Amino acid sequence: MTADPTSSPPPGWVRTSRDGAVLTVTLDRPDQLNAQTPDTWSALADVGASLDDDVRVVVLRGSGRSFSAGLDRSMFDTGSSAGGGLGELGRLPVEEARERIRGYQAGFRWLRSPGVVSVAAVQGHAVGAGAQLALACDLRVFTDDAQLRLPEVTLGLVPDLTGTSTLVELVGYARALELCLTGRAVGAAEAQAIGLATAVVPRAELDDAVADLTAALLAPPVGASRATAALVRSAVRNDAGAQDAAERAAQVQRLHEIVSGC
Repeated sequence: MTADPTSSPPPGWVRTSRDGAVLTVTLDRPDQLNAQTPDTWSALADVGASLDDDVRVVVLRGSGRSFSAGLDRSMFDTGSSAGGGLGELGRLPVEEARERIRGYQAGFRWLRSPGVVSVAAVQGHAVGAGAQLALACDLRVFTDDAQLRLPEVTLGLVPDLTGTSTLVELVGYARALELCLTGRAVGAAEAQAIGLATAVVPRAELDDAVADLTAALLAPPVGASRATAALVRSAVRNDAGAQDAAERAAQVQRLHEIVSGC
């Protein structure tokens, strides 16, 4: 998948490009600070569904001066019953509304698919849906001017795009609760200190930092890399006994593959 700079905006303003084992996904709506709509989430879900086994790293970016300022303002018209906005969603039957949100979440959850490691390159603002999109990735590289914020509660809403589970994994229950209930901004330095940011760099160095991290992620043998990523992910929810068993099984599988030359 490649981006044609002369073409009309793609559905959801999501562009992709491929360089070997690296797939770059770019929110490409810089004039609106990469504000998101249901079309954005559908386009992201389509990217996830089209992944092939040769992709090892997914880099998620936002074009322009911000990663993503969150929902498109048009979606906040609660008086409207059309256009995929909050008003339409609030008027649907409960089960239908829940299924609609499940579809939206699919645009985020695939970023932790087995076999790939996802990296968010975050500059400027990552707000609301933008923050949750960054949180959906495995790793995050922030510019030193980046800010992440989850303001949903201040709007009478809740974070519903997979953000709560990943936030608790990263920063723990108490800090996640504080960030979600206050909706305050987290700057780059604090994000790194509490585990939200893997690295913080000057804006001019973002591309190089992401390229260096991507190269490091691709350096280990693919089988060992994927097996290790799976172990780390399972450790979040497994108890000690289950995780020990997972490590044993993975190691034996690796040794068999090495001995057999696979």
